[in-house]
Amino acid sequence: MASSEIARLAEAVAALVQEVSAAGAELAPGPLRAECSSLCRKVSLLSHLAEEVVAFVRRGEKSEPPPPPPPSSSSTGPPVSSLGDLKLALEAARRFLSSNSSNQARGNIAVQLQYVTWQLEKVLGSLPYEYFEISDEVQEQVELVRTQLKRATEKNGTPNMSIFQEIYQILNRTQVKELRRESSSWSRSLLIENVGNVDHPDHDVKDIVILVAEVNGKSMHDAEKITSNLIDRLEKIRITDTAKGAGAEIKSKKTVKTTEEAKNPDDPLMIPEDFRCPISLELMRDPVIVSTGQTYERSFIQRWIDCGHRTCPKTQQKLQNLTLTPNYVLRSLINQWCETHKIEQPRRSLSRRIRKNDGSYHDLGEDRAIFNALVCNLTSRSLEERRSAAAEIRSLAKRSTDNRVLLAAAGAIPALVSLLSVDDPKTQEHAVTSLLNLSIYDNNKELIMLAGAITSIIQVLRKGSMEARENAAAAIFSLSLNDENKITIGGTPGAIECLVELLYSGSARGKKDAATALFNLCIYQGNKSRALRTGILKPLLQMLRESSSSGMVDEALTILSVLVSHQEGKVAIAKANTIPVLIDLLRTGQPRNKENAAAILLALCKKDCENLACLGRLGAVIPLTDLSTSGTDRAKRKATSLLEHLSKLQRL
Repeated sequence: MASSEIARLAEAVAALVQEVSAAGAELAPGPLRAECSSLCRKVSLLSHLAEEVVAFVRRGEKSEPPPPPPPSSSSTGPPVSSLGDLKLALEAARRFLSSNSSNQARGNIAVQLQYVTWQLEKVLGSLPYEYFEISDEVQEQVELVRTQLKRATEKNGTPNMSIFQEIYQILNRTQVKELRRESSSWSRSLLIENVGNVDHPDHDVKDIVILVAEVNGKSMHDAEKITSNLIDRLEKIRITDTAKGAGAEIKSKKTVKTTEEAKNPDDPLMIPEDFRCPISLELMRDPVIVSTGQTYERSFIQRWIDCGHRTCPKTQQKLQNLTLTPNYVLRSLINQWCETHKIEQPRRSLSRRIRKNDGSYHDLGEDRAIFNALVCNLTSRSLEERRSAAAEIRSLAKRSTDNRVLLAAAGAIPALVSLLSVDDPKTQEHAVTSLLNLSIYDNNKELIMLAGAITSIIQVLRKGSMEARENAAAAIFSLSLNDENKITIGGTPGAIECLVELLYSGSARGKKDAATALFNLCIYQGNKSRALRTGILKPLLQMLRESSSSGMVDEALTILSVLVSHQEGKVAIAKANTIPVLIDLLRTGQPRNKENAAAILLALCKKDCENLACLGRLGAVIPLTDLSTSGTDRAKRKATSLLEHLSKLQRL
């Protein structure tokens, strides 16, 4: 393995990350523009990975580089191979983005986008982090990007995945004879299902091969060779499977009628029970999972929630949260079932009703024009008209999911973002609150991010009225529920600083909104350092000390419990003289406060004799002993563990 080869690949990868990231700003209007922009944004998050790989290579130029990772390592590929694969994946993404134009067929673009997303997710999983000495923070960031890429790949269904895998294997081999000697073990059934009859190959699969070859810079001749190899492999599979199954098939025919014989053509097609919404009993179009694990049609469960219900309709269990998670696997199975039985595949549709102030519904009909007119008024020359339209949208977006979907479809989000910079406090307030309400619908979160709202929301958070600042903080919390957005928001200049400032100067509600947003952002490891550098510990300690702000003790402890898991946070919390404050809470706090204080103290004192000795000197034994017998179950465990550590220290 030549170090010069790794250096060359590392520099190429870093350059490609920058090129693909920059391509997002140059995309022309056309099919899947939002999805292409999202891909560029995900690739931009790999810049820290590229920087650390380049830094590692430069260090290696001054000293002997480490040996390659052994086969038993958690890494799955050697350095040169892994970097080479990453380079090819980024080149495919760049090639796709540069060739994409608005006059291409949507299906073709969708297949190519799905492939380059799939390929990038695949190669990121084979990087040898240990070899390149990638920091934990960046590893976590890459894993978040992988999760987002996988979700985007599966968004349009999974039938193409097996074809992608087979094509990828062929593209990465130079010896065709070696390929033909292999037996297919990755996905035999899916390959057969997708390619179809050997004598009459599925033209769609041929198209997929051509599109994938094109985006990988291959010629039409290469595409034909890949198609031929796929068919050859399929024929071998069929011959083997036919030989194995012949005896069983003959036996089956003697005892059981075939499905076609048993089926009466006049019988109505029965929808599988799992494909029906438990509320409507109809075939689901957009299945989503609630916190109890049950799946419902999105529009029906959302209306159930909008009516004030907080239980699962099927199990009657209390919903721990109101998050609706798309069930991509079930949606794909429903689409495949529809295709097999030659019935029209269900498509998500917008409800034709909106919810009024009294909770009742009325048919939209021509009322769609009202939504379009409101959005049009957002760009009026009259400030009063813009303010009035923003106020009405704020109210509509608060009432129901249908309204949130329809307003976004009418183009409200970009227009509202532009109003955030208007020099009128009330208009700003209505606009930022409208975006907050629209963001409750998960699909709108991405649209708000793509509209570049974060920078403008931060400006409102910095200079807006108190109510606007409160709602801006709440909007940041809502948007940061998406893991990818945690990284983007935390890395935007001023985001964390303005939230920390709101902890100082905000109203009671503003402080709570800021604390909630900061807690959510600090779940991501990289944002913990940023929060510490902005001085987050000072207002948190102030909240713990001041009796007048006792309502914020729980929020302050929750944020500290997240920060203490980071080594830099652990050191900073101890240095800020937090241990005495936490011991006081062990004595006087509410049960939940005592529990969280004990958990933070345990994290501070583990493998740290200095902090443990401080704990003993300040008389923590008595409150810890009381807590170990009378606290919550979690508090008892933490207190008992701390007492054991103190006992060991005394024996030394």
